[in-house]
Parts: sequence; structure tokens; C-alpha cells
Amino acid sequence: MTEIKNYLRSLERSRAALLREDRPRTFALADREWDLLDGVFAPPFSASTGAAMELLGLTGPERAPWHGSLLEVGSGTGVIAVCAALAGGDRVTALDINEQAVRNTEMNAHRHGVADRLTAVHSDLFDALGADERYDTVYWHSNFVLAPPTYRHETVHEQAYVDPGYRAHRRYLAEAPAFAADGGRVLLHFSDRGDIDALHEIAAECDRSLRVLGSRRIGEGEETVEHILYEITVP
Repeated sequence: MTEIKNYLRSLERSRAALLREDRPRTFALADREWDLLDGVFAPPFSASTGAAMELLGLTGPERAPWHGSLLEVGSGTGVIAVCAALAGGDRVTALDINEQAVRNTEMNAHRHGVADRLTAVHSDLFDALGADERYDTVYWHSNFVLAPPTYRHETVHEQAYVDPGYRAHRRYLAEAPAFAADGGRVLLHFSDRGDIDALHEIAAECDRSLRVLGSRRIGEGEETVEHILYEITVP
């Protein structure tokens, strides 16, 4: 295991992000101010949210209107869900297993005036959704670092960082296409901090294909991390 993929290192990053003395109550991203609650993944301490925004065309030179509805898994502070609504999304559902993140997403939806078309829901992946719900885009910025199957999260915050045995990834690959509308797309944000080979193996076992839509290489300290946006398709 290379150091960049080491799950223990990612767990340490999770714990440090919760306890840092400079953890802010608000932060700036994408030319906007955002609320940050305790216990929620903190975009100021990671470049991954900014990378996700670029890959989704929600910021930078590739910024474009957002069409249709969005189902986001793991909304955190709600930056992506809110920005999709601001860009034109007509119906956004933001899911998170962390109840504090659900509250945080609601706060930022109100802060930016999109609470009328954004619903934040406490859910473990798709558990809280109705079987007949469909969206034009289903998206998850995943907890792409692989932890041993026997690892048990000590806090809900850790679930934003590591996935034991890639159980959550397997569920997403298997279940996400059922929530896509006809002609819709299912997206997965991954990274080379994760095990790309293992992800493709699980996709094949679930009878899914992965197509790269874009990538960004971003410096994080002394390292460079590649963030990848995949489209998941059913052959």
C-alpha cells in the first residue's frame, strides 16, 4: 500500500479536520460564503470539493447551466447541491448519512435562496428514497479510500473518508442506476487515493461499465492527487 492510499493516514486526516483550532464557522468557495457545522466534512481542508465543482462544470471556465434534477449522495455542507440549484437545477435531493451534514446542507440552501427546490434527507445511500424516485443526474463524491473489510468507523465523520471493503461503492454501483430517469446519467467522483483496479473489478461484478468523463490533477501538500469523474452505465 502506497502512503497516499493508506487508510490510516486518511483516518488521521478525518480526526485532524474535526479538531483543528483554525476550523472555521464559514468558508469561501466558488465566489460564495458557506456555513460549516461541527462534525461535517470541511472543504477548506481538502481540495476535493473544488475539484468536484470543476469536473461537474459548476465553477471555472467550464461553468455551464445545470439541467433537470439532481440526486446527490453524501452532500456534506451542501456546496455541490446548492450550486447545482443555483445553476438551474429544478429539483435537487441531497442525501447524507451524517445528520449534522443534512442540517448543514439545509442551512446553505437557505443562505443562498434555493431551499424551495432543494431537499436535504438523512439517508444511508438510497435507504430513505422511494422506489419510484427518478433523477436526471445521480451523483456521489465517494469516500474513495479503501479500508480493510473488518474496519468499523469510530465516527460518522470517518465515513466521508474511508470505505471498508468498498461495501458502499458496491451498493452505489449496483443500486444507483435504478434512480436515474430515462436518458439520465449516474456519476461517481473517485480519486487515485482509492484503489482504481478494485473499483473496476466491483463494477464488472455488478455488470456495470465505467467511463471517464474528466479528471483533474491537484496538488495537496507535497503530493499530486488525480480526481476522476466516472459515468456508470449498464451494458
